[in-house]
Amino acid sequence: MKIRKFMTENDDFMKFLESANTSLQEYEEQVAQIGRQIRESGDQAVFDYTLKFDGASINRDNFLVTDAEIEAAYEKVDDEYIFALGAAIENIWDFHTRQVRNSWMEPDERGNILGQLFRPLERVGIYVPGGTAAYPSSVLMNAIPAQVAGVEEIIMVSPPNRDGNMNPYTLVAAAELGLTEIYKMGGAQAIFALALGTELVKKVDLISGPGNIYVTLAKKMVYGDVNIDMLAGPSEILIIADKQANPVYLAADMMSQAEHDVLARSILVSDSKDLMAQVEAELKRQLEGMSRKEIIAKSLEDYGALVLTSSIEEACEIANLVAPEHLELMVENPFSILSKIHNAGAIFMGQYTPEPVGDYYAGPNHILPTGGTARFYSPVSVDTFRKSSSIIYYSEEGILEDADDIIKLATVEGLTAHANSVRVRKGK
Repeated sequence: MKIRKFMTENDDFMKFLESANTSLQEYEEQVAQIGRQIRESGDQAVFDYTLKFDGASINRDNFLVTDAEIEAAYEKVDDEYIFALGAAIENIWDFHTRQVRNSWMEPDERGNILGQLFRPLERVGIYVPGGTAAYPSSVLMNAIPAQVAGVEEIIMVSPPNRDGNMNPYTLVAAAELGLTEIYKMGGAQAIFALALGTELVKKVDLISGPGNIYVTLAKKMVYGDVNIDMLAGPSEILIIADKQANPVYLAADMMSQAEHDVLARSILVSDSKDLMAQVEAELKRQLEGMSRKEIIAKSLEDYGALVLTSSIEEACEIANLVAPEHLELMVENPFSILSKIHNAGAIFMGQYTPEPVGDYYAGPNHILPTGGTARFYSPVSVDTFRKSSSIIYYSEEGILEDADDIIKLATVEGLTAHANSVRVRKGK
């Protein structure tokens, strides 16, 4: 395993960052074709693609998860899992409850009233990756903010295994949250089914949840017909570390992201050359004990990097440039540099806050902007599942006092009917 080393004044680092932007064009026509089939054939196209891509025979009779399947799932998980799941649910629920914004109205001295009305979306679809793997944490991170927002209809989709069953850990997580409308479908076909609607699947207002490149492209294509949370790419972590940081922890945290995918990106930025050498040695040592060591090694070789800076302040500049999904501040006093961080999905402070704490348990959402989009995107939150309407009430005194200004602005834009709508109320 080789891992790239960069000096910040080297243009090669910028080329390395740009190389991580996977081209989507080669997949676009495949995904568009799936969309056309779903539009034309509805459920049957979903079933056909599920057989093709997941190897599962799904039909009208076994498409929707039954109570019996959920009961069977509980038999396959242990009590320790249920306990840990319950604690995570409590933490995540508490954090997202703090995000709720209340509707408001404020009158002025003329009797005008302005305000904002917040309402939950009526029906949302949450996508949970599945198949051979279990991602119950994605159930929690999608469904809980939607429930806190007040969404009444939450439909969950996840791909089945070859036997036509959904992962028991995922099903139990859904059941613990009271989700009842759960369909066995994944991939781009699931996104199009949610967005367009089929005979059995009612169209949703928003689709949330991470997936592979096909899922991401499908979400991009349906945006506008429905809303989406974001366009998520491969997972990534950037760690800022000073000479006090523990190289054992740093190597472990880099690998925790690298095991997601061969396209995952792990970057360590430090002003200590000695620390980097220790981390490199630790990566090689710890790799041998990992169950997904081939994926980790490939990810680190292609998208891992050690970046040497002249100072921790310069390391912060690099972090803002990269705008990583996950940012760890592994420095002696992380709060002292927090104000210097402007672009990051989630910020993990100090040596005892590894990224998996946020993935599973602490409370903040783990569905985060990737690929530099933390410059303008935010994590999934309660606001993702709500919409707002402006409230405007003008009194007679208010419209008479402001009429001339409104008429002038409308006239400048050449919209005489707009101006007239105000003028008739002025009595002229």
